[in-house]
Amino acid sequence: MFDDRLEKINEECGVFGIFAPGRSVSELIYLGLFSLQHRGQEGCGIAVSEGKAINHYKNLGMVTDVFNQSTLDSLNGYLGIGHVRYSTSGQSKTQQNTQPIVARFQHGQIALAHNGSLTNAAELRNHLMERGSLFHTTIDSEQIVGLIASHGQDDMEQAMLKAMIDLKGSYSLVIMTENKLYAVRDPYGNRPLCLGKIGEDGYVVASESCALDAIGATFLRDVEPGEILTIDENGLHSTKLFNHEKNALCIFEFIYIARPDSNIDGINVNKARRLMGRELAKEAPLDVDTVIAVPDSGTTAAIGYAEESGIPYTQGILKNRYTGRSFIMPTQEMREQMVKLKLNPIRDALEGKRIAVVDDSIVRGTTSRKLVKLLREYGAKEVHMLISAPPVKYPCFYGVDTGNPDELIASKKSVDEICEYIGADSLHYLSMEGILRAVEWSGCGFCTACLSGEYPMGTPNYDNVKAALE
Repeated sequence: MFDDRLEKINEECGVFGIFAPGRSVSELIYLGLFSLQHRGQEGCGIAVSEGKAINHYKNLGMVTDVFNQSTLDSLNGYLGIGHVRYSTSGQSKTQQNTQPIVARFQHGQIALAHNGSLTNAAELRNHLMERGSLFHTTIDSEQIVGLIASHGQDDMEQAMLKAMIDLKGSYSLVIMTENKLYAVRDPYGNRPLCLGKIGEDGYVVASESCALDAIGATFLRDVEPGEILTIDENGLHSTKLFNHEKNALCIFEFIYIARPDSNIDGINVNKARRLMGRELAKEAPLDVDTVIAVPDSGTTAAIGYAEESGIPYTQGILKNRYTGRSFIMPTQEMREQMVKLKLNPIRDALEGKRIAVVDDSIVRGTTSRKLVKLLREYGAKEVHMLISAPPVKYPCFYGVDTGNPDELIASKKSVDEICEYIGADSLHYLSMEGILRAVEWSGCGFCTACLSGEYPMGTPNYDNVKAALE
């Protein structure tokens, strides 16, 4: 099995919600999810309501595979939510685990879609089961539904406020009842969530602003850390229970996860990546003939490096966009050909040249090793690897799949050892100071746990993960 999820940092999911009286929203949700497809490719779902009952459909697969016109036509409603999912290695890939989660509680129906990961999921599940709750999935998102339902004596807004007191970790949520839409962001603002306007009295919430662009909505603002937005026939209402002096937005949204055309908490993703490339050029000047990128994640940083260094940028690698995410390779020979199927060098751009190759990260190192070998086979005289982020050394507990710590090459090897392993002439990572300089103009605080081992929202069942790994 060749699975490129193990070669990149992967986001768990993306969420989308819309309240648009007088309109049928299923097709708009479909478009929003399609624009968020990069955040999750293993399953998706849509839940809608016409004001009296929630109807939903979800399944494994990409948005274009799960939904067709007939399915969308059957989902009638003026408000709804949607979800695209990437499951982490510990979560089974079943239809049952896809979202939105739809349930019935004291006040009627509720549907919820979650981006992030709870650090106290096990404790919450045990607590709720002791009180008689039943669970149908293995995902922590269901525990959020159970926690809200456990406060069924209160109205929805109060129930969510009480639930937030008990929730630990990372969460951006879109929640709906039969006639209301809610958006919730954790007190640290770890996962992104933004608000937009559509039509005269409609509102949209989504993981990234690119989803608003996809349906012609106007960006209003980001949902604030610790904020609950309630959207209904009376308009928009905001409640904020928590206040932090500094939030902890995931730095990997800007390194790799988010789409370049998105804006998150005042930061344009494309601009941030370009500045990372510029910082890298200041820290690691090279005497080379050309700068190329590992497409697509390294492209913007490579352009920034070329601009700052004055070394020409060229397209040196062509990405095959039809290979999908994983392949079953029955023979070793076929497995060796996999990199060539996904990333094919352009000989004319490489032959006889000293090249700088920019990528966003190295996870296990196996793809980088194959790529360096391939670039040499296509005539590159020297291959210098440049990474537009610090080394990924630690696991993430907040909704990003960094894989098993034992698979993180930077947690076991020094930079020189990694360079030797991948076969490059040199290897340079952007420093922590450099990456923070690239985004410091935003005024945000950032979570750098996978790079630094410092966990602002705690860890599940770990007193000191950093010390344990060291």
